[in-house]
Amino acid sequence: MADMLVAALLLVGAFFGLVGSWGLVRLPQTMQRLHTPTKATTLGVGGVLLASIVYFGGVRGEWSIHELLVTLFLFLTAPVSALMLARAWLHRERERVRATLPRPGASGVDWGVYQPTPEEAEHGAAPKR
Repeated sequence: MADMLVAALLLVGAFFGLVGSWGLVRLPQTMQRLHTPTKATTLGVGGVLLASIVYFGGVRGEWSIHELLVTLFLFLTAPVSALMLARAWLHRERERVRATLPRPGASGVDWGVYQPTPEEAEHGAAPKR
């Protein structure tokens, strides 16, 4: 029974590792590529580490805290490293992104707020939602 659980965890880990690696290669932009190693690949490595815990603890009877600590470290550091990478990208690309955005108050730019038509503004109509 433990062997089947180990095999299932290895397959799940391999699947998520493959999906994460494939997404890292295929996604076009840096911020999109950031999601695959922090989500899917982390789950893949977590599955392999859980398989290791089950195998050495359940099958061989050699309990060790090392795999559990590695799993905990992985799940704590992956989001933090993704946050740092995202902030570095935003800081580096700030001026380029700012130059592509329309200026607030420019004609034809509503910035996601309601702008009444001239007829509505004349009559003081309530905004439509």
